[in-house]
Amino acid sequence: MCRPPVSPSPRRPSTSAALVAVTAGIVWATVMPAAAAGKFTLTSANLRDGGTVETNQVFDRANCRGANRSPQLSWSNPPEGTRGFAVTMFDPDSPGRGWWHWAVAGLPANVHALPENASASGHVAKLGAVEARNDFDVDGYGGPCPPPGKPHRYVVTVYALNVENPRLAQGRPAAMFEREIRASTLGTATITVTYGR
Repeated sequence: MCRPPVSPSPRRPSTSAALVAVTAGIVWATVMPAAAAGKFTLTSANLRDGGTVETNQVFDRANCRGANRSPQLSWSNPPEGTRGFAVTMFDPDSPGRGWWHWAVAGLPANVHALPENASASGHVAKLGAVEARNDFDVDGYGGPCPPPGKPHRYVVTVYALNVENPRLAQGRPAAMFEREIRASTLGTATITVTYGR
């Protein structure tokens, strides 16, 4: 009776080969860009994606009784090559072309958050950034204040830019800010909230 041939047992890698593989893995993880660690995201202490706007962020005139404080914002994992940031707040449900509530450009690449009320407190200016004239005809932040009826959506966007400072001046129209910002955008992160009266 013939015995079937016995397969040779697989060779185990030597200790030195295993060490090389582990070292290569560590080096690969080290050189990978930090932005690859996760998705570009935007969060806020004042706004919850899909939630409603609180009184502190609502406009303070035209029959709206809010505090008109720009929201706290934090962002993380911007795309590789980011050299600066911009922020906008836009109401796409306003009749016509929509309504610009806020546009900021020229935020440095090492800034990853804005405190609440950064617009009116002068914090944005201290960072060297500039703010557009919103559709209330005011420079800086103007909170939600839709006409009575169906609630409107408010889209807050942070843009990762491939330039340090877009060619924009304080007080230019927000729509102009948006055009320049989009021309330099590497990626965006958004929060959408609603408000109605």
